[in-house]
Amino acid sequence: MRPPLRIAVLECDKPPDEANERHGGYGGLFGELIRAGADALGQPDVLSSTKGLEITKWDVLREERYPELDDIDAILLTGSKQNAFDNAPWIHKLVAYVQRVLAQSRVRIIGICFGHQIVGRAMGVKVDRSTQGWEISVCPMQLSPRGKQLFQKEHINLFQMHRDIVYEYPPGVEPLGYSPKCAVHGMYAPGRLITVQGHPEFTAEIMREMLVKRHAAGVFDDEMYNDAMARVDNAHDGVGVAASFLRFLLED
Repeated sequence: MRPPLRIAVLECDKPPDEANERHGGYGGLFGELIRAGADALGQPDVLSSTKGLEITKWDVLREERYPELDDIDAILLTGSKQNAFDNAPWIHKLVAYVQRVLAQSRVRIIGICFGHQIVGRAMGVKVDRSTQGWEISVCPMQLSPRGKQLFQKEHINLFQMHRDIVYEYPPGVEPLGYSPKCAVHGMYAPGRLITVQGHPEFTAEIMREMLVKRHAAGVFDDEMYNDAMARVDNAHDGVGVAASFLRFLLED
């Protein structure tokens, strides 16, 4: 019998208040997504929502807690309201931890939005504000040949909530996709890492909560808000992307 796949969710922040309460933080939210992705794999003898997964959560922002590498098979870095290019002590600690994971060959890395950017920073490439501004709500991601192979689609739609980007691909990393506002939308290195700039874990409900709060705070003007709200119920490929993450983790 195959041992459980041990995934440590590194919580780099918490979701909006209502979503945080409903889902139990990013750890709970990603637990739901990963289990749905396991069922979508269609390999119940290998992995399912009730079999073969051990998901733990680690608050790396407030508690600065990290798992020992011997106790896990993969880390998943979540999104965050923080900036991945900032120099706060907890961010330096997170970058150093990711570099430690990159320096070995067994534990694999999944990066989501801020987590995608932290992986880029840990690998020495520029992470900063985009000159193209915000990318929000459900948006299309055009896929590279490798992206089409991994995600098993010609293109995908994902929720977006970012104005920071990874500016270039680190050496040895393959591109997965791009959009008009973001040239580095996903990174892949076999047996090592897979990342996306989007949010496969988000739902329309979560996105609405974020848009309403940021519009009220003046982050998004009326035009941006209305445009994003018009796309919030569009179909998205979050569960399919989660299944692709699991295929990556199961690769020899």
